[in-house]
This record gives sequence, C-alpha cells and structure tokens, in this order.
Amino acid sequence: MSQLVEDKTLSTRVIILRHGQSSYNSQGRIQGRSDLSVLTERGIEDARLTGAAFQGLNFDKVYCSPLQRAQQTAATVLNSLGQEDRLHADDRLLEIDLPLWETLLNQEVREKYAQQYQAWKQSPHELKMLLPQPDGSEREFFPVLALYAQARDFWQAILPQHQGQTILIVAHNGINRALISTALGISAEMYHSIQQSNCGVSVLNFSGNWGDSVQLESLNQTSHLGQPLPTFRPQNLGPRFLLVRHGETDWNRAGKFQGQIDVPLNDRGREQASLAAEFLKTVPIDFGVTSSMLRPKETAQIILAERTSLTLHEDADFREIGHGLWEGKFEAEIKAAYPGELERWHTQPESVQMPEGENLQDVWNRATVAWQRTIAQIGNVPSTGIVVAHDATNKVLLCYLLKLGLADIWKIKQGNGAVTVIDYPDGIEGQPVIQALNLTSHLSGGDIFDRTAAGAL
Repeated sequence: MSQLVEDKTLSTRVIILRHGQSSYNSQGRIQGRSDLSVLTERGIEDARLTGAAFQGLNFDKVYCSPLQRAQQTAATVLNSLGQEDRLHADDRLLEIDLPLWETLLNQEVREKYAQQYQAWKQSPHELKMLLPQPDGSEREFFPVLALYAQARDFWQAILPQHQGQTILIVAHNGINRALISTALGISAEMYHSIQQSNCGVSVLNFSGNWGDSVQLESLNQTSHLGQPLPTFRPQNLGPRFLLVRHGETDWNRAGKFQGQIDVPLNDRGREQASLAAEFLKTVPIDFGVTSSMLRPKETAQIILAERTSLTLHEDADFREIGHGLWEGKFEAEIKAAYPGELERWHTQPESVQMPEGENLQDVWNRATVAWQRTIAQIGNVPSTGIVVAHDATNKVLLCYLLKLGLADIWKIKQGNGAVTVIDYPDGIEGQPVIQALNLTSHLSGGDIFDRTAAGAL
C-alpha cells in the first residue's frame, strides 16, 4: 500500500481521551453511570500532563460525558489550552450502564453475580441484567449491546457536523471502546479486546460520514504520562508481545513498492530503531522474533543491541506480502501497467492477486500460523518479547486478533518504528487484548500523531 494515498483521503480527525484516575478507579469499584466518583490527585495531574501534550492543537469542538470525572478531566485539559468555550456535554458519551453493579467493589460483583460476571468476561455481548419494573415485572437489559447502539448514534449524529475538522472526545473506558469498535466494525463480542487507560489517548481519522472509510491511527497512548507502555499487570497469566514495524527504508520514503525485495534500512530507519530501543529500555524483554528479511532483522538487532543474552529468532512466515511484478515500481508505473488494479488494492485489498506474487489470504495463512506457533513456543508465562515484521503483515495479524477481515487492513495504521502492545491476560488460550497500537511518540519528540513516512510496503 501507499500510505500517501491512504492518508490524503482522511479529513476528520477525532482524538479520544479517557478520564483521569478517579476515586472509584483507585478503590476498585464499578462506576458505570453513577456520578459519585471524582478525580484523584493523580487523575488531576494526568489531565494536566495530557493538556501539555495537546499544546498547539486547536479543537473545533470538544464533546464530553456529563459525568463529573470526565467533566473534570476535560476542564483541566482545556484550561491549559485556553479552549474552555469548545466544551459540550453529550449524554451519548455516558459510561456503560451497569445498574445492578454500580458502586460495588469488583470482588463483590464477582461473588454476588458470579454467572453474570463470567458472561461479562467471556461473552460480553450476551451479558443480560433483569431490571425490576414498577409493576413488579422484570425487563431484560443487555448493557454492552446498548452501549454499542449508543456509540453508533453518536457517530451518526456528529460526523456530518465536523467534516475536515479536529474534535476531542473525553469520556470513559467502556464508551471509548465502543466508539472505537463501532467505527472500525469490531463486534461487541470483542468488547474486552482493546484497552483504554486513564488519560490514554487514541486517534481516529474519518474520510467522511458514518460508513465511509476510517483509520485507527493510534490506540491508548500513555507516554505523555511518563508511562511508555500501558501497565503489564502481574496477574496476567500469559505473555506480552510488542509488535514492531521495521524502520524506514529509502523505498518507504520514495513511495516505491518493496514487498519481498530485501531493501535495507536507511539512516532514518536506523535512527527509528535506536529510538525504539531507547523507548523500550526500561521494559524487560525476554524473547525476540523477527521476519527473516533484512529491514525488520536490522530493526530488531538495534532494539536488542544492549540485551546480549537474548537470541533473536527468525521466521520467514512473518515476511512482507509478495507484490510480484509490482515490486520495485512507483504507483504511477503500476497505474499505467495495470489499469484499475491499484485503485482496487486501495479500496478492495482482499480481492487483489498480485501479478506473480501473493494475495492477502496468502499472507493471512502464513502469518497467523507463525503467530500461533510463536505464542505456543512462549507458553503461559508472564514474559515480554518483540516481534518485528512489516506493514501488511502486522495489519493482517491485528485484523486476525480483532476478528476483522482482510477487507479491513487499511483501517489500521502501522508506522515505521511503531510499537503495538498485545497481551494475553487469561493465557495463550484466552482472548488477546490490544493494550496499545501504533505508538510513535518516541519517533517525534512526544507528538501524539504519527509523523512517519507515507510510503509503499
């Protein structure tokens, strides 16, 4: 893909922020729509740090949940920017409604509502609450499904109002997940598959209205809080994978299709790998796996240069898509030689067979097998390691983990030198959680936006 083509069609930028740590967060209580919880001192400080990270941004509109923990966060952020007049409370940003659980400790919910809690964890779209009615009857209520409908209503209402603008949303863990998921087409079954940390920042780019193309530029950035990666919880049963895209090459910069031609890193690519190494220097790394191609292998070697006890393992099934006769060509050359095919690659990538090369299903088949082989080799150990691969390979793997399809690969961004964080909190047989995606602030002095090269695969 040429990211230049991908990016130039995106017109509306949406920054999504979860509120800072609240009193109920610190106590381990279920908040839902209760409005008794307020920001802690840490929550206020993190909101200030977020405001500092947003310096220079001008928001056309700021939408906020009416609950006070979100209102406090938004007010703190906007006060530092002098944009308090942009704030608008919207009930469609209320947190998930969990009326039977609100104000209870997590442990109390697990004990008192054991069957429901199991559904919440394993099949959230099927979580059902029976709510008493004034006439003595009970009403069935599905909290997660209702939340996803609420998120879709929000997008359909606000996107037409903000074409070509930048907006900020300040809300909650649950509704933020639902907003991101409904935008990308991730099902409610996968509600727990993406994370939102307190004051974590995510960026979505929309090309138009609801139903038009959309791109997740980044998910759950926390480095502005002094926390490079979201917390790896000690109670995790399984490993953490840091999925990294290789650093820049001259062909990335020029917009030339690389595929399986073994183009090396350029100076900027080596610098990106060094910056990734610095970014991850406080993170214990227990294993390393790379595509067998030169550019990811060199990226991995630079990242692991100071970790001399580690052996870097190569896996050819993580290599880039084979573009066949497109390799070594610029987009203009491909358009001339293969009329209509490049446009189809940008709009219907799942339908394209590269001439004398691969299609995306070929990449899916080998890369997902390689991924499963890797996690089986690591096993259920709370360890952390890197997997360094390529743009299309990483996007296919992320679609696989989120139960998206091959048609969805352009919805996910992977910049050169970017880090994506994938946890297996319930062990390798359980559902993986994308804790963060396409982290690039280490490459651009703390910028929350991806400034990496828009270039070919």
